[in-house]
Amino acid sequence: MKVKNLILGLAITILASFVAIYGIKAFYGDTPVWDDYCEVDKISVPQVEINTSAKCEELGGNWNSLANSAKFEAMAIPGVSGYCDFYYECQQEFDEAQKSYSKNLFLITIPVGVVLIVIGAVLFSLEAIGAGIMLAGIVTLIFGATSYWPNANNIFRFLISLAGLVIVIFIGYWINREIAKEGKLKKLMKKIKK
Repeated sequence: MKVKNLILGLAITILASFVAIYGIKAFYGDTPVWDDYCEVDKISVPQVEINTSAKCEELGGNWNSLANSAKFEAMAIPGVSGYCDFYYECQQEFDEAQKSYSKNLFLITIPVGVVLIVIGAVLFSLEAIGAGIMLAGIVTLIFGATSYWPNANNIFRFLISLAGLVIVIFIGYWINREIAKEGKLKKLMKKIKK
């Protein structure tokens, strides 16, 4: 019977996570798409050789020097000191939109995840269902955190982690306190019946 409950809990976790994640995406929207910001047809890339920063900037690009760049040392080509990036501005706009989207997604998933954890802990007495919904809340929190985590600074990461820890400890404490009360109540009822 415990295996069935484990499988049921896992199925509920997966499906409730999908409902939360795709529900958020359906109502908030999908992640920004690079082509919407840097569509190849919209950006005119000249068909001339550009080998100086002045020429690059004159044509509306952003010069990237290969000198002192460990990333490009392996690509060292004699006579080439850098390259002209015509997608620099739209890439900056895309990166900013991506960061903003990730932050908002994260801020939306926090309450959704916490609500799922609380619903699983409080409303469902059948352990497999409650645990499955609680785990779905955790998966939703992880989904939101992983989208914004690379863009967050360490103080923000610390504060969010601390808040999450406090919430989970509080919920765990509350659940165990309620279970203890229920156990005492059952013992008392047995004594009364005797």
